[in-house]
Amino acid sequence: MNKKLLQYTILALLISAQSVAFPVVVKDGDSLESGERRIRLDGIDAPEFTQICQDSSGNDYNCGFQSFQYLENLVDGKEINCQCLPDKDRYHREICECFSGSVSLNKAMVSAGWAVTYRDKTYIDEENKAKENKLGIWQGKHMRPAIYRALNNPHSKSKP
Repeated sequence: MNKKLLQYTILALLISAQSVAFPVVVKDGDSLESGERRIRLDGIDAPEFTQICQDSSGNDYNCGFQSFQYLENLVDGKEINCQCLPDKDRYHREICECFSGSVSLNKAMVSAGWAVTYRDKTYIDEENKAKENKLGIWQGKHMRPAIYRALNNPHSKSKP
């Protein structure tokens, strides 16, 4: 069992009795907000909101916006439950796996091809299936979001 999965398992056991569902607002394909709470979906990296990709015919499309829309449809006004790691990221966001019912939003975004696996490769099987089936950003050409951020913000360290 990898370290992150073990952390989530222990955390889930500790807070399962106190798990509270809450409404969220989608900020982009891997970020949510609920009131003052800012949440980064752990283990995934979605195209930036204004990022452009190419479809299978070589036509440009706004893959960042489509990623946002896909996550928005998954959330669709539902109550969301999140299991968060104890530490926040450098932007002071909670790092979480979030669920709509039993559906992991993190996994669903990668499975549909609207996000890539990030850092620890938790969702690599889902990414490979999306790639094989040419889903989402895998339908044509795209730049990995971290590379896009680095090229479009020279002061960034390319971390979400």
